[in-house]
Amino acid sequence: MKVIWIFGLALLMFSCTSEKSADSKIITRSYSKAEVDSMAAQIIGQVKPEMTPDFEIDLWAVDSLSRDPIGIDMDNFGRLYYTRTDRQANSEFDIRGHRDWETDAIRFQTVEDRREFIHKELSKENSDKNDWLDDVNGDGFRDWKDLTIEKNQLIRLEDKDNDGRADYSVVVSEGYNDEISDVTGAIAVEEDNIFLGVGPDMWRLKDKNGDGVADEQESIAHGFNVHIGFSGHGMSGAIMGPDGKIYWGIGDPGFNGVDKEGKKHDYANMGVIVRSNPDGSDFEVYASGLRNTHEFVFDQYGNIISEDNDGDHRGESERLVYITYGSDSGWRINWQFGKYRDPKNNTYKVWMDEKMFTPRWDKQAAYITPCIRNYVNGPTGMLYNPGTALSEKYNNTFFLVEFVGNPANSGIHAFKLKPKGATFDFDSDEKVLSNFLPTGLSWGPDGAMYVGDWVNGWNSKNQGRIWKFDVHEALRNPLRKKTNELLKADFSKVDLQTLGEYLTYEDMRVRQKAQFELVKRGDEGMSEFKKYLSQGESQLARIHSIWGIAQMARSQKDKASGLTTVLTDADEEIRAQAVKWLGDIRYAEAAPSIIPMLKDSSARVRFFAAEALGRMEHAPAFEGLVELLASNNDEDAYIRHAASLALASIKDATKLGALSKHPSSSVRMGAVLALRRMQHKSVASFLNDANEDIVTEVARAINDDHSIVDALDDLAALLGKTSFSNEALIRRVINANNRVGDDASVARLIAYAKDKSRPEAMRVEALATLSVWAEPSVFDRVDGRYRGVITRDLANIQKAIQNDVIALLSDVSPALRKAASLAYGDLQLKGGDDKMLVLLAKDKDAAVRGAAFTGLVKAKSEKIQDAVTMAINDKDAEVRSLGLEQVTSLPIDATVMQSLLEKVVENGSIQEQQTAILGLGKLPAAQAQASLEKYIAAVQSGGISKGLLIELQEAVDTSGIDALKEKVKMLKPAEENLTSIANFEDCLEGGNAERGRNIMYRNQTAQCVRCHAVGDYGGNAGPNLSGVGGRLSRMELLQSLIEPSAVIAPGFGYVSLDLKDGSSVGGIMVNEDQKTITLREAGKDDMVIQKENIIDRTNGASSMPTMGPILSKREIRDIVAALAELQQSELE
Repeated sequence: MKVIWIFGLALLMFSCTSEKSADSKIITRSYSKAEVDSMAAQIIGQVKPEMTPDFEIDLWAVDSLSRDPIGIDMDNFGRLYYTRTDRQANSEFDIRGHRDWETDAIRFQTVEDRREFIHKELSKENSDKNDWLDDVNGDGFRDWKDLTIEKNQLIRLEDKDNDGRADYSVVVSEGYNDEISDVTGAIAVEEDNIFLGVGPDMWRLKDKNGDGVADEQESIAHGFNVHIGFSGHGMSGAIMGPDGKIYWGIGDPGFNGVDKEGKKHDYANMGVIVRSNPDGSDFEVYASGLRNTHEFVFDQYGNIISEDNDGDHRGESERLVYITYGSDSGWRINWQFGKYRDPKNNTYKVWMDEKMFTPRWDKQAAYITPCIRNYVNGPTGMLYNPGTALSEKYNNTFFLVEFVGNPANSGIHAFKLKPKGATFDFDSDEKVLSNFLPTGLSWGPDGAMYVGDWVNGWNSKNQGRIWKFDVHEALRNPLRKKTNELLKADFSKVDLQTLGEYLTYEDMRVRQKAQFELVKRGDEGMSEFKKYLSQGESQLARIHSIWGIAQMARSQKDKASGLTTVLTDADEEIRAQAVKWLGDIRYAEAAPSIIPMLKDSSARVRFFAAEALGRMEHAPAFEGLVELLASNNDEDAYIRHAASLALASIKDATKLGALSKHPSSSVRMGAVLALRRMQHKSVASFLNDANEDIVTEVARAINDDHSIVDALDDLAALLGKTSFSNEALIRRVINANNRVGDDASVARLIAYAKDKSRPEAMRVEALATLSVWAEPSVFDRVDGRYRGVITRDLANIQKAIQNDVIALLSDVSPALRKAASLAYGDLQLKGGDDKMLVLLAKDKDAAVRGAAFTGLVKAKSEKIQDAVTMAINDKDAEVRSLGLEQVTSLPIDATVMQSLLEKVVENGSIQEQQTAILGLGKLPAAQAQASLEKYIAAVQSGGISKGLLIELQEAVDTSGIDALKEKVKMLKPAEENLTSIANFEDCLEGGNAERGRNIMYRNQTAQCVRCHAVGDYGGNAGPNLSGVGGRLSRMELLQSLIEPSAVIAPGFGYVSLDLKDGSSVGGIMVNEDQKTITLREAGKDDMVIQKENIIDRTNGASSMPTMGPILSKREIRDIVAALAELQQSELE
């Protein structure tokens, strides 16, 4: 092997202009054929992918050349570019590991907000606090400057000797290590341009001297990756569109930037797909509301298809999406985290509770374009067969990676779609590759698929491969050799007639290459486009001609007239393409001819006609668009989208407001959607509509996202007046009152809470809103958007509602009595202590009794001693624990207090014992030391439960007694190791199963149900947890959380065995008992191996992260308890 460092000239990173640095290096790496073959043989022997019968797979690039490939793209000469990063572990953050940052992270609106926060939080002064951060630069401080050392890289691989395996690599570009830089994701190689996406920038690189290293670099767009969100949601999916523009995406960390023309684009809280000319001009946000699409593709008709990752919520699935201009797929980052941990807020999840992630249903939010269907987990790489790749069987086929961190359940799916109105429906699918963990995908010019291999897990490991995935030779499309030659050919030297003929070629890559070259030929190219557009033999040649003419017309508008001739063509796809691209270039002269197309027999044509008229902002189309909404009758959500978007683009708020009187509910709904896009207060005129769905959509428009602030008063006034009662509507009406915040709002809210005819849950929400009136949550109570700090006069709200809250303590509804009790405490009310004590003493509902006690504590009641006495003698353990938590605050002699708490430790439930131990730590030193010494010894001797270990350690810390700290050390492992089970044996007993279930299903840090199902709920990346408590001991359950690779669950990991006879075998472990282990290899019978014949065993690393560094010990203990309760195999 040779590694060559060539000192030369390169660019300073993060400069939008081309500056040069004399101290940078060119790094190449090369191997001999023998070296490559030796390494390849070793890897191939370890990897056992499973494929459908048509396919074969071979290693193209070994680990030493291909390390942790993220995005990949192969150029027309068979040179593969891939992105990788060293920043994942230390320099790029995942909010799940920084829960204390959530409020700050969700409020960011620009990348500079992010930078300011990083500088403050990771300042030199905070170095000691940030001991989790490595001192990468070695300056003795753990600060933000340590984020500027680790780099991103773009690497090119080549097969120099043409033997079918890469043997050479060169670092094309590296750096991109600003303190707010993300990891590299998006990569697209187009002729002499390389587009590299790494937040906050999309870079255009050029290698002008042909040495393989970029020597020109320019940021063509800036402002990506606003929030600190989930890792892996950054820039991705760069691809050249049929219009000659570069398209790319960013996940829900969002985008907020200013383009080269000075226009601001604010999409900070959602993922977007954007496009621009290669130099960054003519930039626009193409689609929004995405979470994390990773990659998207164009089919042969220019339709954009992708799959969007789900939000890891219980019961949710990923979404296969058709992405169109202006579409909003619905996701917001504020639906991922933020409000759900705020005790002043609620747990309502718009995304889940309003079922926005599902295919269309009758009450779904109308402003989104619904998904085609829910589909496979963890989508990453994606391709569409360009026409001659693989075999003819896979023409018109999409290929999608399923990445779940575990090869056993990852792979590649092939699927087809079919038209359904203006959108698509699912046709068929098959999983073509399994037991493999792919990342990016790319077609080679040879027609094979090239696949990045992450090997295992979620984190980078300085290891990876590139594989060539192909059908068997006998099945291959016979045109592949010719396609390869044409892709390599210099089309600038091809004559005009031949270029025109290539527009009819079977492969869209060749057709597009010919199209782009004809565009460069100017008038001569235009003549060829017109010629092929006028003939009817090749539909695809005609479509590429339309695209080519549209490209030329972008700079010479008069050329667009060539498209108007086919607006009445017999082929509906030609009509659709012509009108779409006339709209895209805003050729207003065609608008009068387009208006009649709103009545075309084809839904697809009607869709693009509406889109075009909107792009042209053609006011005379207003009535035609209204008629389209009426005739659509809300049946096709995509036509509704196009028509309402067009009406919004025309910007006539007066005429839209007047549609509130239109007899068609479909028209009124379309008008509401248009006014929402315009952020116009006229939308409030629809609040009195007789259609509940329309009024609900108005509420969404006024409350959600940036809100229509001028209409909040109108929405608030609806409370108590409307007869409608659906939760999506009423929550927003209640929230509008919270945001308006005047006396009238208080009156409406308390009147609603008292109204027994209203839904119980909404009465509770009204009261909960009032309970935090003086200092509301900084997050919106519905959509979770950061609204900022609000403070109001506490005395005013106390005076306004004290009597009403006290009256609600007697409500027939336990939920209202509980809410009133909590409000009594939160608002520190007086005059109702006796009623609260009655609830604590006599209410049949334990939750109400607990709330009454909590309310009395918060209200600082003079009768708190009576309340504590009642609580610690309650028949419910939860209430008793609440009482115990307050015992140490009472004016009781310390010795008496000590005796009381010790009795609880000796006789109470485990939860009460834990609370009592914590109370002992708060006593004066003499009492605390005596009691805690006794219980430390009791734990050591087995006299009391080890479920008290965590509390004992916390109580000792609270006491501050050094002698106790020395004694409690004996209960801890010698060395703190967050990845060793020995450090977590105090988590075996004493957990709260209910809290554990909440963590499993709802905790966005642990994300248990992302990969595991319990019965029918959850993902399939890991084993189903139903019945796991009956199969595994508590120690085994704990080990699975802390040392997930120690034991492999059947069907979820690769196992290698060395046997006594000198042979080695490997495969997916499908069964194991005391005497045997059963392995499965693709295409072979299962192997049953006697354990007595095994010399050595190697388990493949689990994709599950160790929970030690992620969750607290209390949380791990609770999960163990919850898992131990899963004794049944059926749905829990």
